[in-house]
Amino acid sequence: MPENIPLKYPVVLVHGVLAHDRMGRVKFWGRIPEVLMARGIKVFLGNTDAWGDYESNALALKGTIEKVLQETGRKKVNIIAHSKGGLDSRYLIWRHGFGDKIASLTTINTPHHGSEIADLIYNRKITHTKLGKKVLAVFGELYGDTNPNLYNVNFQLTTAEMHGFNEKITMDGGVSYQSLYTTMDNAFDDMVFFYSYLYVKKVRGKNDGIVSEHSAKWGNTITKIEGGISHAEILDFKQKKISGIDIPSIYVEIVAGLSGNGF
Repeated sequence: MPENIPLKYPVVLVHGVLAHDRMGRVKFWGRIPEVLMARGIKVFLGNTDAWGDYESNALALKGTIEKVLQETGRKKVNIIAHSKGGLDSRYLIWRHGFGDKIASLTTINTPHHGSEIADLIYNRKITHTKLGKKVLAVFGELYGDTNPNLYNVNFQLTTAEMHGFNEKITMDGGVSYQSLYTTMDNAFDDMVFFYSYLYVKKVRGKNDGIVSEHSAKWGNTITKIEGGISHAEILDFKQKKISGIDIPSIYVEIVAGLSGNGF
């Protein structure tokens, strides 16, 4: 049996776009929750929308965390967020004054400085047509979200909009912030992101297939995870080792670090 990690506060996992926490055949967090729970960690899912903007997702996350605090009797939680989930969490802390309820926020491959892919989509004329907006709306509804808003999500993720976000949504002094990120070594590391990797590589440089290295760097502590791991692979989506790395072990290390810091 693996040794328990004495973590003071429970962990809330917050996903990004395309993912959801509804149970089914696809497990967007792979083996990660089970591996953490096997180490004695209380793990909860954020239950945000795949295509909700950061305002609506922050409200959903607010409700989740309030329930977690009530259920566990703890005063705070540790948030580990992937991709846009990091922005939803940052907005929650700032907008709803949750600094006293969040011990730490760990973001993984989060586009803190915006997404070049979002810029590409936003600059297409069809995106702003009635047809384009209707298609985006229908897609979100079919995906099963409570408050889908693909058009606004894409706008919020543009580099220009995120510049304003960062000027306004400041860090709370009572929360420990850290960011971790990965980059693919080449386009063949994950064929799902073959073309998107090449595009972001051309316009911004190293990236994970979706988020550039530049955009993922943010917070009090910044760590790069080596191994050519893509944006989806860091979620243990494939449930196997990537370049010899057991993905859940990365999250065990994150939690061990939080424990060492008294969280």
